[in-house]
Amino acid sequence: MTDTAPSTEQQAQGEPESPRSVRVVLLALMIAMLLAMLDNMIIGTAMPTIVGELGGLEHLSWVVTAYTLATAASTPIWGKLGDMYGRKGVFLTSIVIFLIGSALSGMAQDMGQLIGFRTVQGLGAGGLMVGVMAIIGDLIPPRERGKYQGMMAGVMALAMIGGPLVGGTITDHWGWRWSFYINLPLGAVALAMVTAVLHLPKKRRAAGTRIDFLGAGLLTVGITAIVLVTTWGGTEYAWGSATVVGLCATGVAALAAFLYVETRASDPIMPLHIFRSRNFTLMSLIGFITGFVMFGAVLYLPIFQQSVQGASATNSGLLLLPMLLSMMVVSLVVGRFTTSTGKYKAFPIAGGVLMTIGLFLLSTMDTGTTRLVSGLYMALLGAGMGFLMQITMLVAQNSVEMKDMGVASSSTTLFRTLGSSFGVAVMGSLFTSRVQDEMASRGGSALTERTAQLDAASLAKLPEALREAYQHAVAAGTHSAFLVGSAVAVLGFVLAFFVKEVALRGAGPAPAEKPAGDGSAKVAETV
Repeated sequence: MTDTAPSTEQQAQGEPESPRSVRVVLLALMIAMLLAMLDNMIIGTAMPTIVGELGGLEHLSWVVTAYTLATAASTPIWGKLGDMYGRKGVFLTSIVIFLIGSALSGMAQDMGQLIGFRTVQGLGAGGLMVGVMAIIGDLIPPRERGKYQGMMAGVMALAMIGGPLVGGTITDHWGWRWSFYINLPLGAVALAMVTAVLHLPKKRRAAGTRIDFLGAGLLTVGITAIVLVTTWGGTEYAWGSATVVGLCATGVAALAAFLYVETRASDPIMPLHIFRSRNFTLMSLIGFITGFVMFGAVLYLPIFQQSVQGASATNSGLLLLPMLLSMMVVSLVVGRFTTSTGKYKAFPIAGGVLMTIGLFLLSTMDTGTTRLVSGLYMALLGAGMGFLMQITMLVAQNSVEMKDMGVASSSTTLFRTLGSSFGVAVMGSLFTSRVQDEMASRGGSALTERTAQLDAASLAKLPEALREAYQHAVAAGTHSAFLVGSAVAVLGFVLAFFVKEVALRGAGPAPAEKPAGDGSAKVAETV
């Protein structure tokens, strides 16, 4: 769909709304964005305790995978609904769905229920993420968005740093269920603020416009099938089994049909012409890799720290600070430098190098690795991700026409979400398989799922031989997971070399922006 007339008028004038009113609206949006970003960070540190109470170690990765899959599948639909019916109502609806999923997850009685309720949460989270990006695009002209990058980076840093700390503290003192219930008061504040301060013009729905449900359905089937293959292959089922082969065939067929449908749809849910831009395609792939690495690391580093290094849930959150702080600092510096100079090509390359090195070093950790050493390795990984966090979205948006800004934001968010889903699924599958194999080889078969609670307190109660066997098994599992992550990061480094440094719209001195009125007039003609 097209932009609204007031938004276009602002672009033509080259002046945003008053800074004060924009900041008030952005504060409400950032609180809502914090809801979606905090969730996986909080759950990462709480997962060992959750598994200890509910069981289901073999389904550990699905607690996160279900959430990210639902987010990925719903993101394009939320974006289209916002274009058709107005962003505010759709955005508020997504917040409500997220809060319902949070309340139900806190009441889960077994791992199956928790996975199902996390799916509901993920559906709401898809609307939160794409809604924030689309509303910011409506409110702030492109050349002014750099002024507010610091606010977005700050929210991301708060989620990354505060999430593990909050999750660990809540788990240790209130119980893991409050890791979900904590969303309710925060969500109530977001609902109230968005309702009160966000005022957007009504959308005019074009005649005959409808959601591309067929395309969305095929995309969902394809994504689900492929992730099931990565999760079940080699663990639940043999790679050559009928189940895995059938899922592969289903996934490939669904994605092929999706591509065909999108070329024929009158209003496709993901217009394929945006991928004609080399930079957009490369940034989407690099965003996928960044999501793959980041969420896998945030989930499995606390498990290593609690099981092998003896950290409590709270301390494992604190021990992630080297990675999260380095990511925040580098992200802020990169964002400021890019906004002021318009230069960015070196950053994806540097990010790929540091991510690869950091993940490889993390894969070398064993039962004798100290917290200082692991902290240094995490700082390298965090710096690599910091070079990429802001750049992927910025360059992707700069690589398409203004009329495709919403689609570009939604698609880039989708790729990062898919990356996180694949990362957790692949790394989780490798981790679980390696732990089970190591326990069997070390004679730890007596360590059942119910007694292996993965937290330091319960492990301390085990016989020394059994405890050491389990710690070696977890170290071996994290070695496999991070080694694969390092190989994937190499691909990101290679892709970064092919990025073409195209001048950023709005970068440079003010006189260069004088033709903006003509460009906006063309947008107005399109509207």
